[in-house]
Amino acid sequence: MHDLILHHYAGSPFSEKVRLILGFKQLAWKSVTVPVILPKPDVVALTGGYRRTPFLQIGADIYCDTALMCRVIDRLAPTPPLFPQGAGGVQHMLAQWADNALFWTAVPYTMQPAGLPHIFGKAPPEVIKAFGADRAAMMGGTRRASVADAGAQLRTYLAWLEQQLADGRRFLCGEAACIADFSVAQSLWYIRRAPPVATVLQPFGRLLDWVERVQAFGHGTHEPLAASDALGIARAATTTAALTVAAQQGFEAGAEVSVTPTDYAQDPVTGRLVGLSDDEVAIERHDERAGRVVVHFPRIGYQIRQGSPS
Repeated sequence: MHDLILHHYAGSPFSEKVRLILGFKQLAWKSVTVPVILPKPDVVALTGGYRRTPFLQIGADIYCDTALMCRVIDRLAPTPPLFPQGAGGVQHMLAQWADNALFWTAVPYTMQPAGLPHIFGKAPPEVIKAFGADRAAMMGGTRRASVADAGAQLRTYLAWLEQQLADGRRFLCGEAACIADFSVAQSLWYIRRAPPVATVLQPFGRLLDWVERVQAFGHGTHEPLAASDALGIARAATTTAALTVAAQQGFEAGAEVSVTPTDYAQDPVTGRLVGLSDDEVAIERHDERAGRVVVHFPRIGYQIRQGSPS
């Protein structure tokens, strides 16, 4: 089996979600640090244009979006389960809410003037300006909450989570951790990076105790890997995950398709369709530096179109 290679950067909330899951599973993994903003030539060589962070590489299989990455990790290391039966369907709904509504409330709230110095450290003004321009381009004009609106929404969300823990349970869906815990934890981790802003969490004692339990899982065992070495691993791989294109999905195996996120960072990835189900789409691409790769996406949150985008 190929090593798990996480392409990420230290300050990425979704990367922290996956790092904690790798710690929960007590897995060993390779760490490739990617640029925070464009250009990302080594990323594009593997993903074909998908620019969100993180993504997971296993040989020449490239898994995009943490919703899919988490399922893949759980299949490879099923114990302890990331999706315990006792947590039911609510764990999936809570995780999706956290990855979207909670995340897009926590980020603008944390990025207020009092939080910026803690998020960016000693970065010079031109770096902060470049980051802002990069993220504005990713969002494509999508309107996000003001600090005042985000604060009101965040306090409501935190109260909901505190109520969920009111019966003394150790984790959000019961006594065992599940996908919902890690999806929620990433946003609280991000808020806590900026202590002047993190005071919003102080009234929620159960939630603060809970996040300490989640953070205690750590990040597993990892060692750095150069991006060039990750490209070499993809290029040298002789096999990829077994895939099929399910019938009645509206697309034929081998068809040229594009896959595009429907919310933000809408950069299409084009290739030959090699896998399709209700849960996943996979396309084969060829890159001069990475060789033949198969790029995988979840179905929720992505649009498949026949042919290359216009």
